[in-house]
Amino acid sequence: MGKQPVRMKAVVYALSPFQQKVMPGLWKDLPGKISHKISDSWLNATLLLTPLIGTYSSNLDMFNFVIEE
Repeated sequence: MGKQPVRMKAVVYALSPFQQKVMPGLWKDLPGKISHKISDSWLNATLLLTPLIGTYSSNLDMFNFVIEE
C-alpha cells in the first residue's frame, strides 16, 4: 500500500483584456462616500487630531521662543 501520485490541475484566474469596467462601483459617488465616512467618524477624527495639533503647535511655540532668545 504505497503512496500513489495524484494528478492535480492548476486553475488560473485572469481578467479579460477586453473587459473595460473592472471596478465601477468603487468610483461611483466618491465624494458622497468620503463625506459619509467623515460624518460617521467625526468624533474619532477629533479625538485623534486634537492631541496631534496641540503637540505640534506647542513645539512650534518652543522653537520660536528659542530662536528669539
